[in-house]
Amino acid sequence: MLIIGICGGTGSGKTTVVNKILEILPKDQVAILSQDAYYKDNGHIPMEERKFINFDHPDSIEFELMLNHIEKLKLGQSIEMPIYSYITCTRAKDFIPIKSKKVIIIEGILLFTDKQLRDICNVKIFVDAPSDERLLRVIRRDIIERGRSIEQTLDRYTDTVKPMHEQFIEPTKKYADIIVPLGGENQVAINILAATIRHKLGIEKDEYASTPF
Repeated sequence: MLIIGICGGTGSGKTTVVNKILEILPKDQVAILSQDAYYKDNGHIPMEERKFINFDHPDSIEFELMLNHIEKLKLGQSIEMPIYSYITCTRAKDFIPIKSKKVIIIEGILLFTDKQLRDICNVKIFVDAPSDERLLRVIRRDIIERGRSIEQTLDRYTDTVKPMHEQFIEPTKKYADIIVPLGGENQVAINILAATIRHKLGIEKDEYASTPF
């Protein structure tokens, strides 16, 4: 099994990089775990107080459950990945069934802050992007997907996203095997990443000649 960890700041382009990786691998051989699914359930907190939750601090993640699920996948077992709602700040009663696959991709902004998660990854990727580009992506996402106003989004960026990025996320860049500047737009870095994954899996390039890599 190959475990690929993808980290990077909020709005850095991690999802684009994940999609690029999916283009070079048979989809039936890849399972994806998102750190966002493992945010702690905050149903016990009054609704008015939930808007102040700091989602960019490591304490907001239930790393123990995520590690437990990865270990089960390594053993060939299936898991039930939680579904988290940013609107209610709680976990849904439903879940996403995930089967063990040849390749496991785990992605999230705080992955590399946890040593056990770092150590479990065969390849660690840090997706980098300028702060102004990340801010624009955060604004679009929070307004469209999370129902926040632009004022709420900017306040959150100033109060938590930016300082937490500088304190917790940016320093973990040193743990990366590969740094991808400009996110999924950096074709050279993506090509190097693709070659690395093929080498780890023992895949010859002509086996996937239809891909752009």
